[in-house]
Amino acid sequence: MVALRFIFSSSLLILLLFLLPQALTSMFSIQEATIEDIRLAFKEKRLTSKQLVELYLEAISKLNPILHAVIETNPDANQQAEIADKERDLKNATKLPILHGVPVLLKDSISTKDKLNTTAGSFALLGSVVARDACVVKRLRESGAVILGKASLSEWANFRSFSIPDGWSARGLQGKNPYVLSANPSGSSSGSAISVAANLVALSLGTETDGSILSPASQSSVVGIKPSVGLTSRAGVVPISLRQDSIGPICRTVSDAVHLLDAIVGYDPLDKATKSASEFIPEGGYKQFLTTSGLKGKRLGIVMKHSSRLDHHIKTLRREGAIVINNLTIPNMEVIVGGTDSGEEIALLAEFKMSLNAYLKELVKSPVRSLADVIAYNEEFAEQEKVKEWGQEVFLTAEATNGMGEKEKAALQKMKELSRNGIEKLMKERNLDSIVALGSSLSSVLAIGGYPGINVPAGYDNGGVPFGISFGGLRFSEPKLIEIAYAFEQATLIRKPPKFIA
Repeated sequence: MVALRFIFSSSLLILLLFLLPQALTSMFSIQEATIEDIRLAFKEKRLTSKQLVELYLEAISKLNPILHAVIETNPDANQQAEIADKERDLKNATKLPILHGVPVLLKDSISTKDKLNTTAGSFALLGSVVARDACVVKRLRESGAVILGKASLSEWANFRSFSIPDGWSARGLQGKNPYVLSANPSGSSSGSAISVAANLVALSLGTETDGSILSPASQSSVVGIKPSVGLTSRAGVVPISLRQDSIGPICRTVSDAVHLLDAIVGYDPLDKATKSASEFIPEGGYKQFLTTSGLKGKRLGIVMKHSSRLDHHIKTLRREGAIVINNLTIPNMEVIVGGTDSGEEIALLAEFKMSLNAYLKELVKSPVRSLADVIAYNEEFAEQEKVKEWGQEVFLTAEATNGMGEKEKAALQKMKELSRNGIEKLMKERNLDSIVALGSSLSSVLAIGGYPGINVPAGYDNGGVPFGISFGGLRFSEPKLIEIAYAFEQATLIRKPPKFIA
């Protein structure tokens, strides 16, 4: 009873800390507020961008010491909001871009040319100066969005050591799952997912190489979109692999995530993969695929071992008009998920060293200029900074690589064959619009081929920990996946705010 009383009282205290400032300072509640809610409040003069920023900053000040979701806030956020408010006074609010005046949090691996740091959660990059905004940030600024700050993450996007807990970084400390504080928040875009789940912001950006958007989105009961590789520019983002890296939205609703996706996609001369990918962006953007009838006639394949958690959802999918085929198998899926035998790990280690070295050399100012420098920094300064040393065996293994040799080329070829003879063959033979699985179990299948995926909240276990459902497809099948994900979300409306259970 004592333990139960403590859990109840601590959770209630967190909720009160969060809710009271809003009740006292504004008629507008940021609790579960969507872009449309915010825009309507702007239009009706019930809210200004500056007031919205202040509400989010107040929420961060109250909850971040518990959740460790935000590494730093933008000292210029209020000024950006004031500019947006002035622009709105001069123009018809409905004619401004949909993100105009709306705050966005960025994963701390996405560069901003301002007073914010870009460190991938590591003190090694603290004080470094980037040459320019990342392309996705440039697009956000052009849309009128307010850059609220940087979200925490698993340090170096979970690529420093396998022993480091998900959601931990030297700068951000241990991120906490907002539903059950002791539960795994997952990574590496942990802070981006925690922040939107806990209503510290409505919109955030994450990055994914393998599971880093889909997994934390699933664990925090939010929507995560991992776009096809090349649909969003990686220029100005701390990299792991230009072959697999993708930048995508993490939000509370599919519609918000799609509006954010529309703002950041497109050709960027600094990322050659975007040239061919941009040809697949539909005229009018992706928002046109937000339709409640999106499941009608869709052929969906369940590609995982039976889980009772999906039983009810399969019935819902069928009720909404989808053709659901159970118990499908992606050939060699166990090889793909393992990582080592698929060739993914071999390729990523070599790609990481090359791409990180290139990123560091392009910085205007930096304490480190190579992976070797970062390794040396970790060895020298971890103890002085009183940061727990978790090891860096992945860094050391990557540093030992020497470019794309025969072993790495063979790994790339194997992944191509696994994709061609796996997901591509299955989807074409069964005429599928999407493959479906619980949580982020499809992430490696999608990762090695550069395929897109969307996670949508799907429920909560007996302890209150969330889980999601993921819809994946072939490259540039985002229109279909958005139709499916939005229709599923609207038919279920499962997401609920976190309870911060201790």
